[in-house]
Amino acid sequence: MTTIPARGLPRQAILAELEERKRGDRSWRQGKLAVYFYWLDEELERVQQEAYLAFWTENNLGQRAFPSLKSLEEEVIAMALSLLGGGAASGGTFTSGGSESIFLALMAARNRARSRRRVTRPNIVLPDSAHLTFDRAAEALGIEARRVPVGPALRAGVAAMAARMDADTVALVGSAPNYPFGTFDPIPELAALAAARGVWMHVDACVGGFLAPYVRRLGHDIPPFELSVPGVTSLSADIHKHGMAPKGASLLLVADAADREWHKFESRAWQRGPYAAYTTQGTRPGGAVAAAWAAMSHLGEEGYLRCARLIMEAKTIMTAGISAIPGLEILAPSDLGIFVWRSVDPALDIGKVAAAMDAEGWLVGRQQEPDGIHLHLNPIHRRFAEDYVAAVSRAVGAARAGEGARMGANERTY
Repeated sequence: MTTIPARGLPRQAILAELEERKRGDRSWRQGKLAVYFYWLDEELERVQQEAYLAFWTENNLGQRAFPSLKSLEEEVIAMALSLLGGGAASGGTFTSGGSESIFLALMAARNRARSRRRVTRPNIVLPDSAHLTFDRAAEALGIEARRVPVGPALRAGVAAMAARMDADTVALVGSAPNYPFGTFDPIPELAALAAARGVWMHVDACVGGFLAPYVRRLGHDIPPFELSVPGVTSLSADIHKHGMAPKGASLLLVADAADREWHKFESRAWQRGPYAAYTTQGTRPGGAVAAAWAAMSHLGEEGYLRCARLIMEAKTIMTAGISAIPGLEILAPSDLGIFVWRSVDPALDIGKVAAAMDAEGWLVGRQQEPDGIHLHLNPIHRRFAEDYVAAVSRAVGAARAGEGARMGANERTY
């Protein structure tokens, strides 16, 4: 059993031990991960680190003590609202990640329906491609999650979702894009349905929020999904994904700032006095806010367009290269930097292909339905797009030769 050491270790010994521990980790700097990290260049990395360190000890719970954090947080939210269709009445909450943003959205939807419609057995209706964080949040909040299968177009079916709604439905959910396929749900149609039924409409743009607007500016066909779409109540967007900030930074944005009150906790039920919070956290790291502000300010519109261009170039190279390998196919459609490829040759076992790539050090994300391999690209993958295609080709050759083991679809890495 490990215990706290009797005598503290010196700094250099600690750093050496940490470096040793990392030796077995996958090499994201060589583009061998398609998840868990977002990286552009060393300059942005230094900006993130230095900004975080500048607020290393500050607690964002104490904004009376640290008004600098309040101003930085407000500016981050304002910049995001300007990008994502916010109006003069809109508002937002800085959170620790997409899971918390989604939790707060469902909490608000439940509380509003409980207050206004006296709903006591709440449910949400969502496509089965929506992130499982919705189910986790629903379980914690006492909400039934009704998943509706997507069709061949890999997008939410509006009529099918309408059929699952009833008087106890408190929210509809759409993704922009969803994580399994990288496709956008028909947000305007879903939002119109939500408005007609008087329920909350949440858009999960955790992946697409800081990427899709810039991909659209590059000329790609990106459907409307922002807060400006009539009927959209809230939208989640992760700054620590394609906002290119370090971990611990997401936003829950609302078309009407008054709706933030539905996820506010407030109490006087102790001796200390009133306590109020709009997040599920108490103590919040000031460094996360400062680093998010710094990343957004450093990149600017030009930097985000550069990120979008690199991602879409990588996708073009990878999808063309993989499609040219006999027996493989790119699953269509996909709208941003997420896509799935699979075997269409019964003699080619995609599980063996995955195992061969894993043996070369590539972290393979196995797709369960359809049986395939999942990729979520970020800017660094442009450097290694050709390397990835070559690795796929080698892995296919190894699989056809019957070499190696098999990685099953239930052995997904994320």
